[in-house]
Formats: sequence, structure tokens, C-alpha cells
Amino acid sequence: MPPFMQIYAVESARKTYDSLEKFNSETLDLTLIKEFDGVYGPAWHCIVGTSFGSFMTHSVSGFMYFSMDQKLYILLFKTTVQRAD
Repeated sequence: MPPFMQIYAVESARKTYDSLEKFNSETLDLTLIKEFDGVYGPAWHCIVGTSFGSFMTHSVSGFMYFSMDQKLYILLFKTTVQRAD
């Protein structure tokens, strides 16, 4: 993922996390998905948690995994959108 997208992801996650009165992983992941879908096109996916594993296919330059405060981990990735026939 290009550096400007990484910075945008971390800043968006931090801003959303700090604005929550009580932590809610669903609010955080839905906010990141909505932001990235709007700015970088569909189809972004996000997993937020303290411990998880994953295996997925993602688009080139469409994968990011980072932590906040060494206790919350965020996986953000984009998949290819295919038209249904």
C-alpha cells in the first residue's frame, strides 16, 4: 500500500478510535471501510481485534496491517470487484 494510503488509514483509525466513548470494533471497521470505499473505490474490507488470524486474496497495493497502542490490530484490504453477469 502506498505511503499516503497508510498515513490516511492510521489517521482515520486514530480519529475514529479517539472519538468513541466506548470502544466498538464494528464502528471502527465500518468507518474505515466507508472512508476507503469513498476515497479509493470499492471493495475494501476491515478486521479489527486484539487477536485474530487471516488468509485472504487482496488486490495489488491493497493490504495493510497495523496496531494501535500495541493492543488493537487492524487489517485493511481491498478485493477486486467483478460484475455479475
